[in-house]
Amino acid sequence: MTRQGKKNTISFFNSHLISVMSISLVLFLLGLILIIGFLGNELSHYVKENINVSVVLAENLSDAKIHQLRDELEHQPYVKSTEYISKERASLEMQRELGENPETFLGFNPFHASIEVKLKSEYTHPDSLQLIEKRISARASVADVQYRKDMMQMVNKNIRRISMVLLFLFSVLILISFVLINNTIKLLIYSKRFLIYTMRLVGATPGFIRRPFVRNSVISGLIAGILAIIMLMLSLYYLKREFISVEEVLSREIMLTIYLTVLAAGIVLSVIAAYFAVNRYLNMARGKLYYV
Repeated sequence: MTRQGKKNTISFFNSHLISVMSISLVLFLLGLILIIGFLGNELSHYVKENINVSVVLAENLSDAKIHQLRDELEHQPYVKSTEYISKERASLEMQRELGENPETFLGFNPFHASIEVKLKSEYTHPDSLQLIEKRISARASVADVQYRKDMMQMVNKNIRRISMVLLFLFSVLILISFVLINNTIKLLIYSKRFLIYTMRLVGATPGFIRRPFVRNSVISGLIAGILAIIMLMLSLYYLKREFISVEEVLSREIMLTIYLTVLAAGIVLSVIAAYFAVNRYLNMARGKLYYV
């Protein structure tokens, strides 16, 4: 191989290496946003499902009726779990918080027995909560239904805001990803513009001309996606080692979805960018090729 040939080969390799690294960094950021989005979603589910709805029981209910009511609640589609709190237990818990037994100065136990209900996250919207409250309150064995309405509203409001911010960031990053990948691939194809022109002169069809560029873009997008996934895995390993284990919040299925999305995004965005970049030079006159 001549010196010029070696120089061209090295230049071609370097340009492709820079292209793949640029795309992988963009995909890495995209993957981070996806992880943050899924983390936010899982944490919102966790917060919503750990806010108690206290079903205060009527006085002098028999154990059989309490068990029946709890069993009925557990079979409702909106209930995740229930826990029975006796009057004695409620008094002990308050004693721990206050440091003094309320019965000593009141002369009686002021608390009611209750069933603490944790709802499924999809039923914690204010409208759903009102319907659930009415249904439970209608039972003869229930004296009252209590929950922190202000906290529920605040949680739903904050989660809605965070979701909108993450959706905006994701949309912006997708746009930025496409622009950066598009510009990176444009630079690669720019160096081949005269080759495209020559192929068109000898009668090659647009599909035939595009094929090798699209194929190379698929390979570049695939390699960039794999590199981005490796960087994400290393980042998650660092987080697990220094702070928290993300696997405790995000399941393997979710992580697999994120990795496949990053891989698919790398391939699809690269192919789209290559398609439009080649089309730009397909019908361009020779004179314009010098001034592009």
